[in-house]
Amino acid sequence: TQHLRVSRYLFAHRRYFTREMRIRAYAQLLESYLSLTLKSMAESFGVSQEYIDSELSRFVAAGRLHCVIDKVGGIVVTNRPDTKNAQYQRTVKQGDLLLNRIQKLAGIVSM
Repeated sequence: TQHLRVSRYLFAHRRYFTREMRIRAYAQLLESYLSLTLKSMAESFGVSQEYIDSELSRFVAAGRLHCVIDKVGGIVVTNRPDTKNAQYQRTVKQGDLLLNRIQKLAGIVSM
C-alpha cells in the first residue's frame, strides 16, 4: 500500500485496491477449506479475531464472499454457489425470452 500512497494516479483509488486484494485473499483461503476457524484465519493474516470477524461479516453481507460465520463456534463455513444450477436458471430465462420474441414475430407476420 506504500506504493499506492505515493503514486499520484493510484492514490485516489488505494482504498478500493486494498479492499479488493483483501477480498481475493480471503476468497482464496476459504476456497481451500470447507470450514475454518476465525482464530486460524486471523493468524494467517496477522490480524485480530475481532477484525477478521467484522471484515468477513461486511463482505458476506455485501455478497462478495460465499460463506457463513458461526460466531458462537468461532467457525467460518464456506458455501460455494452451485454453478450448474445458476447456468440452468440462466438458460431457462434466455429460452423464455426467445420464445416470447418468436411469438411476437409470429403475431406480426400472421397479420
